[in-house]
This record gives sequence, structure tokens and C-alpha cells, in this order.
Amino acid sequence: MEREQVVRQIHRWLAIAFTVTVIVTFVALAQEEPAVWVSYVPLLPLTLLLFTGLSLFVLPYATEWRGGRAITRER
Repeated sequence: MEREQVVRQIHRWLAIAFTVTVIVTFVALAQEEPAVWVSYVPLLPLTLLLFTGLSLFVLPYATEWRGGRAITRER
């Protein structure tokens, strides 16, 4: 598997994990006496999403800067 595909797959799974943690956080904070630390749980997947998203954003430009051909997706 190419590096780009691996990063894309990780990014997708992180998006799912982030969505689940946000839903769990909403449910936890809706309780009568919520634990405030629960609101920080989604920050870890969000941070990882930031790095994988930025790498996916820069990847086509980095390929062009290195003199390679642009990456195209075939259907």
C-alpha cells in the first residue's frame, strides 16, 4: 500500500473515532453531574486529524516540488 493510501485510511478511521468521542462527550455532559475532563477527550483524535489532514493537503504540492508527476486517481 502506498504511503498516501495509508495516511488516507488512518485519517478516515480518526474521523470515525473523533465523531464517536464527540457523541460520547455530549452524552456524558448531559448527565446531572458531568465530569468536566470528559470534554477534553475529543482533542486527541482532533489533533491527529489535524496532522494527517495537513499531510494529505501538502502531499500533491510536495510531489510537484520534487519534480514528480501529479498523483491522479483513476476510477
